Amino acid sequence: MPGNTSENMEETKTRAVPSPICVAVAAHKPYRMPDDAMYLPLHVGAALHPGVVVADNAAGDDTGENISRLNDSYSELTGLYWLWKNADARFVGLVHYRRHFGSRGAARRHRAEDRFGRIVGHEELGALLEDHDIVLPKKRDYYIETIYSHYAHTFPGEQLRAAHTVLQRGFPEYLPAFAAVMKGTTAHMFNMFVMSRKRLDEYCSWLFPVLEGLTALIPPESYSDAFQARYPGRVSEMLLDVWLITNGYAGPGHCAELPVVSPEPVNWVKKCGSFLLAKAGLKKYSKSF
Repeated sequence: MPGNTSENMEETKTRAVPSPICVAVAAHKPYRMPDDAMYLPLHVGAALHPGVVVADNAAGDDTGENISRLNDSYSELTGLYWLWKNADARFVGLVHYRRHFGSRGAARRHRAEDRFGRIVGHEELGALLEDHDIVLPKKRDYYIETIYSHYAHTFPGEQLRAAHTVLQRGFPEYLPAFAAVMKGTTAHMFNMFVMSRKRLDEYCSWLFPVLEGLTALIPPESYSDAFQARYPGRVSEMLLDVWLITNGYAGPGHCAELPVVSPEPVNWVKKCGSFLLAKAGLKKYSKSF
């Protein structure tokens, strides 16, 4: 940025965020970011790729207390950990550079010529957070698949079985909710949410020990393929609902939902084709869509 000294850049990179709402946009490469000031570009995996600049005002998940070096397996969760330990805001959230919360206004979502105009702003999100302490993406419905069968068709099912073992050994009170989520066809996916500071602390204090147990059972480095090694981040997507249900936070008294929007066109033909191939047992996923 013109006029920025190296000291100013470092201050921007390491700062906490003294704002009522801080929603980090996890990114691993340069990308356009929302204009709203509540959004904080966050370089995830910064310790592994220090030369990347995702945005001029981005923070790095390798500053403060962090697990940035686990990004190859934890994916955007290294950003979540950084937020938990470093962001100073009443409400804290995580979205992705290609996946955002959208406005509830249908006209805004469908008529905005600029896709970034469909992303929820601080006024609308703030109004939701006046009555709820958790905002989630609308549930994804797999219709012809349970959450477990879909995962087992697209990735190694042993990963979810290992998650069950971790809960059984150390967190048995979560087993009924885990069974219910696995047998259902819907879940809040994508590791996207906005939570009050209290709820975020509760969730992360539970989630990261579970993932530590999971990676002890199945070391990510045991997979030769980098895509498969990112399995802890994928398994965590299904653990959110397990935590919400067990702690009584899953209802409308705590949670509100927003649609998910992408700043890029989605190739639904390709996505649906891959889904059906996996369902038929012909081809597991080998990349993100």
